[in-house]
Amino acid sequence: MSVTIKQIAEKAGVSRGTVDRVINNRGHVKPEIEERIQKIAVELGYRPNAAGKALAARKKSFIIGVILCARGNEFFDDILKGIKGAEQEASEFGIQVQVMTMKGYQVEEQLRLMDQLEEQIHFLILNPINDERIARKINDLSEKNIPVITVNTDIEGSQRLCYVGCDYLKSGRTACGILGIATDGKGQVGIAAGSVKILGHNQRIRGFFETQKNRFPDLRILDIIETEDDKETGYAQTLAMLKRHPSMDAVYIAAAAADGVCRAVADWQRQNMESPHPVKIVGSDLTPAITKLLKEEKILGTICQQPWTQGYQSVTLAVHYLVNGQKPDRQYFYMKNEIKIPENL
Repeated sequence: MSVTIKQIAEKAGVSRGTVDRVINNRGHVKPEIEERIQKIAVELGYRPNAAGKALAARKKSFIIGVILCARGNEFFDDILKGIKGAEQEASEFGIQVQVMTMKGYQVEEQLRLMDQLEEQIHFLILNPINDERIARKINDLSEKNIPVITVNTDIEGSQRLCYVGCDYLKSGRTACGILGIATDGKGQVGIAAGSVKILGHNQRIRGFFETQKNRFPDLRILDIIETEDDKETGYAQTLAMLKRHPSMDAVYIAAAAADGVCRAVADWQRQNMESPHPVKIVGSDLTPAITKLLKEEKILGTICQQPWTQGYQSVTLAVHYLVNGQKPDRQYFYMKNEIKIPENL
């Protein structure tokens, strides 16, 4: 028997109108409620019949391509789970989802994957490197009627359809707020970014600087390093940063590699027992590594960004476009920035 909107609403504890808004991407629903409804719909096997009939009438099958800078970065595991959840729905309409991953942020490799997919796909979901060559390729695909949605991080100067992901400016502002309070506004901070090639990482840093300037002028930012979202690179770069700035007493991890960064801080403190001082750390996201660090109280807190919903919503928007010609109703689908500390895990 088909699953109904009423059944989803009853299980989610919300109205049928709320479920309808979520399923049809109409917005005006709290992010945590939206994610709960989406997961319940996948769990119950909900199928929107009207969309299926529309696709059948077109008598055409579609392929959605997905390219993520995910290899070796456990953060993307939940994005991939969200994509998988939406893929189940897409398959009912004859739509296939083809996922390709890459390690690191090499423009040439991302362009190669885009070229490889171009002849096979009708839509692309891209986790883009912020480079004008990638922007030009997105524009080229758009001109060939292959729309692009950016997921998890955006790109400047492109004709992408919309962006689904974190509000990184707000995330960076929040991180500075936490460290500002924790240090009484007088800390000496190092920032461990992932890569300057990623717009979201730069936006987190910009947001951190904005709050530092406006609220915590005595919170000094001493250094910024790149971890390439790799724990060993993060370890080496953090240790080198601490050696350059032995008075550093706070670190903001603005991307992945938290385990490597925290291991470097611990080793640095062990090596300098004669004048130890605590290093307060704030992280980003809620990976298994971050969860472990929170439980061990090695970091004060972390700012999350609903990765499952990012994956699910990006594919759902693509399906609605291909099936019904329904364009996204806005340019930015921002996720909720949620603070996690050991007490609310």
